[in-house]
Amino acid sequence: MDKEEFEKAVDLFGILTKTSKKELKQKYLKLSKKYHPDTPTGSDEKFQELKESYELLLNYIDNYKFSFEEDEFKKQYPSFTNYKNWNI
Repeated sequence: MDKEEFEKAVDLFGILTKTSKKELKQKYLKLSKKYHPDTPTGSDEKFQELKESYELLLNYIDNYKFSFEEDEFKKQYPSFTNYKNWNI
C-alpha cells in the first residue's frame, strides 16, 4: 500500500474522520449496491476498485497499532526518549 492508494480509498469511501470497522462495512455495502455491475449505475471496474479499497482500508484498520506503552511511544516518537518527566 502506498499513500496515493490509501488516499484514493479514503476518498472513495468519503471518510472524513476516524471510522470503525462496522461503519466501514456499512459504507461498503451501500456503495457496493450502487456500483454493482448488475445495476444501471454500476460497472465492473468501479466495483473492483471499491472491493480493493475496502480490503485496503480494512487491512489498515486491522494492522494499525497505537499504544500508550512507554516502549511503543519511544518507537513512535524517538525524540522523546530522554524526556525528563516520564511517568509510568
